Amino acid sequence: MVSLPRERNSIDYDDERLLEVGRSVLLMEAEEISRAASRVGKELVKAARIINRCEGRLVVVGMGKSGLVGRKIAATLASLGTPAFFLHAAEGAHGDLGMVCREDAGLFLSNSGQTREVLEVLPFFRRLGAPVIAMTGNTSSRLARDSDVVIDSGVAREADPLGLAPTTSTTLQLALGDALAGMVTELRGLKAEDFAMFHPGGSLGKRLLLRVSDVMATGDRVPRVSLTASVREALFEITSKGFGAAIIEDEKGYVSGIFTDGDLRRLLEDRGVNALSLPIVEVMTKDPKTITPDRLAAEAMHIMEEREISCLIVSESGRATGIVHIHELLKAGVI
Repeated sequence: MVSLPRERNSIDYDDERLLEVGRSVLLMEAEEISRAASRVGKELVKAARIINRCEGRLVVVGMGKSGLVGRKIAATLASLGTPAFFLHAAEGAHGDLGMVCREDAGLFLSNSGQTREVLEVLPFFRRLGAPVIAMTGNTSSRLARDSDVVIDSGVAREADPLGLAPTTSTTLQLALGDALAGMVTELRGLKAEDFAMFHPGGSLGKRLLLRVSDVMATGDRVPRVSLTASVREALFEITSKGFGAAIIEDEKGYVSGIFTDGDLRRLLEDRGVNALSLPIVEVMTKDPKTITPDRLAAEAMHIMEEREISCLIVSESGRATGIVHIHELLKAGVI
């Protein structure tokens, strides 16, 4: 059976008036977050310490729109090193409570504090002796009364034009969840490298985890010639290794300079083919920028972008141990 499209009532707002509606929603939600920032106190600290001391996992419980916010809070905490998962209250009451252990802690979200499915799950946590944090807009509710810590997420009104849909309340819940995550991160002393460990597949993880040693070319792949070489010899090394440059080394193997295909083009334009017989020491770039293999690959990328170069010498104690090319960084997903 084909359903016919229904007609929609539509008001012909001009663009400026419609934009004002959007701006008023943003401002109202921002005001509620600002009010919450002024009123929160030791209860937020206590909640953060409960989460930090938890030997199991933080179980975030919710229903409906609060449940959707709860999923995001659990995901944020997990990404910052706090074992956490979301438990749908209705599913919890029908068997999923088997995932909850005595070592866990609960974060219960309910704007009204009276959501039946949420309240049905609460006694199980109490019997286990697991601490319960309530985030609710009704601090006199049953959820608030039966919890160890109550975080007030109450708002003056919802931000939608009807004042009915969960908008301001869910935004504040989300912001309070982020505040908790930030506080727990401080308590745990999490570093950027730790964060990257939880995101190894993303570009962020690659930027924070990959070292120059992971992407550089070594051994026979490194283009290098001695100080006594000619431009012609350097050219052969550049073309055979494919890095667009050759490292110039002294008799003891220390880096003295670099000569690139760009240098070669400019030299040929200026002096013609006779330039190929010139000693490389006369035309090389002295004291080139280098990087050590233990540095982040992202730092190598930054240097290349800043200096507008395509490769970088990797050295230790003045000797070239490798070379890294911008193409390798691109392939590794550093950008």
